[in-house]
Amino acid sequence: MRPRLFAVFKYTLIALWAGFVAGPFLWAATTSFKDVGAVQRGVTYLPWLQYEPTTAGWRNIFGGAGGIDVMGPFLNSLVITVAASAVSLALGSLAAYGLSRYRFRLGFIKNSDIVFFFVSQRIMPPVVLVIPFFYLLQWAGLLDSITGLVIVTVALLLPIAVWVMVGFFNGIPREIDEMAMLDGCGPFQAFARAILPNSLPGLTVAAMFCAVFGWNDFFFAFRLTFTEVQTLPQAVVALNSSVPPWWTLSAAALFGVAPLVLLALWVERYLSKGNLSGAIR
Repeated sequence: MRPRLFAVFKYTLIALWAGFVAGPFLWAATTSFKDVGAVQRGVTYLPWLQYEPTTAGWRNIFGGAGGIDVMGPFLNSLVITVAASAVSLALGSLAAYGLSRYRFRLGFIKNSDIVFFFVSQRIMPPVVLVIPFFYLLQWAGLLDSITGLVIVTVALLLPIAVWVMVGFFNGIPREIDEMAMLDGCGPFQAFARAILPNSLPGLTVAAMFCAVFGWNDFFFAFRLTFTEVQTLPQAVVALNSSVPPWWTLSAAALFGVAPLVLLALWVERYLSKGNLSGAIR
């Protein structure tokens, strides 16, 4: 009797949490197919029964009347996120491998202190960093440019990649490195040929974190760009006004979330791959 009660309690909590998470998406999905009259009549969820659906909100985010064209900001966000994530993963994996396999010491500073230094860059409030970034990009002539935003985003994502990959590399036996070196590989070749192929789950998790944080960044894009470059979060916020067009805002929000959902569904299969079975002879 007790295991059955525990199962009922567990699945009830899961169902409640699933409803709590899915509720905002359901609200946004139904609102995106409403018009001003349907929104003002109150909360409704059943199309054709409680309200007459319309695609005006979706047309507005692709250049319709009273809306914006989100494809330009979407492509800007895509380029910035992909470029910054790729650079952060490449540099972060190399740094994490060095911190995992070698011992560094400068006085009282050790490997764990270096890792904490990387993580501490994410602890600082963004407003503390935006002024130095502004003057640095102004000096380099990269304000209001995709290249400037990529550089800033790499600085924000690199600590995440290092933090995730250090923990993963620490879990890979050192015997794999030693066997690769016995076969004639140098340290970098051992990393590229023996460690990275067994690091697919860790790289996947790090890539997901980088993609989520890079895609959702609004503050730095808002402060470091003006007229030439606009990212998708900026375009969504630009729809807000004294009388927000909730149908258009909902459509834009769902359009902005969709790439991350599709990415998560695509990379989920790789989280179970890359195990170490057979890696040590």
